Amino acid sequence: MTTSIFTTLFISALLLTTLIKLWLVQRQLQHIDTHRERVPEAFRDQIDLASHQKAADYTSAKDRLSMLSILFEMLLLLAFTLGGGIQFLSDWALTTFHGTMLQGVSVIVAVLVISSILEAPFELYSTFVIEARFGFNKMTLGLYLLDALKGILLGTILGLPLLLGVLWLMGKMGSLWWVYVWLVWISFNLLLLFIYPNFIAPLFNKFQPLQDEALKERIDALMKRCGFTSSGLFVMDGSKRSTHGNAYFTGFGKTKRIVFFDTLLQRLTPSEIDSVLAHELGHFKHRHVLKRIVFTFILSLLFLWLLAQLMQAEWFYEGLGVNIHPGDTLQTQSTALALLLFFMVLPVFSFLLQPLTSFYSRKHEFEADSYAASQTDANDLSSALVKLYQDNAKTLTPDPLYATFYESHPPALERIAHLTGK
Repeated sequence: MTTSIFTTLFISALLLTTLIKLWLVQRQLQHIDTHRERVPEAFRDQIDLASHQKAADYTSAKDRLSMLSILFEMLLLLAFTLGGGIQFLSDWALTTFHGTMLQGVSVIVAVLVISSILEAPFELYSTFVIEARFGFNKMTLGLYLLDALKGILLGTILGLPLLLGVLWLMGKMGSLWWVYVWLVWISFNLLLLFIYPNFIAPLFNKFQPLQDEALKERIDALMKRCGFTSSGLFVMDGSKRSTHGNAYFTGFGKTKRIVFFDTLLQRLTPSEIDSVLAHELGHFKHRHVLKRIVFTFILSLLFLWLLAQLMQAEWFYEGLGVNIHPGDTLQTQSTALALLLFFMVLPVFSFLLQPLTSFYSRKHEFEADSYAASQTDANDLSSALVKLYQDNAKTLTPDPLYATFYESHPPALERIAHLTGK
């Protein structure tokens, strides 16, 4: 493939992907607006019109911001690639640092830092304007900055050694470097699964053992009936950042634990909490977490193999606006550029596959719902889901095609109908 052909292919894919994303958001906005004045019949006894309209307005506000974000991300990617941004940073690294390893790392870190700074206004607006306007945000600016600082430190401590190791393997392990990098990547992710509950999550939130003895007994009985053991039941202070509620499993092996947001416990009845927990246990029983891990690892192996092929082709670099010295593709500076470029443009070429991953996730949710219905009263899970939709201002009327691309959980109407058989 020649440089000009790949450049044309990249620009075409980027424009097509951006236009499809904008079109999907526009469909979503129109669909929500069309159904804004009437609560779906299946929910009229549980959700009032004001709550339904709040969810419509909240979703629309987030979607309008996403349209600006989509356009900005396209322009930023063009600026970094064909606009010469990465080339400029690469030239700067060559003249500033000694050693190809340090040069390669500095370019990747610089791109990450610049991207984070430029994209921060979107997150700030979402948190302190949209979330605040609809009564969800509890985050202070000080807490936001503290979270950002912790994230930077955590990324440096965990991510930088991983990046150095990956670049070293790419440069030293010959044509099969991608196999070694894959093994390191697997080990790193499994390590995170083990250490996240006890070492990473507590850096951002407080986790207290569940104190409600009656509820604890109910949950223990349910877990025993389902054959599940964990290292504990914990309540997370989610309310210090947001009024949104949730519950989840975290950890791996003996570090598994169940976590409830304090906002969730305040809203649901004991029987509804049982049903939500049974849903999460359904993921465990159907080995969904394990399946997703295996799927991710297989996909990452394929991507690393593809990167191994592309990093030897000069048209890959030059087609994205980066010049390398002939025969330099095995040097660490160039391996860093290949790694950076590949994962920056991968979403452009893989976006149309997104419905497949969304479908896979929604299938798991249906299976977990069915399991919950077999262990608890399906009506309890149905009422709990309605409360969560209402409290989180989750729209009940998403555009079907938009949901096909973006929704990891089934739309409310489909999910409740699946539970109730109506």
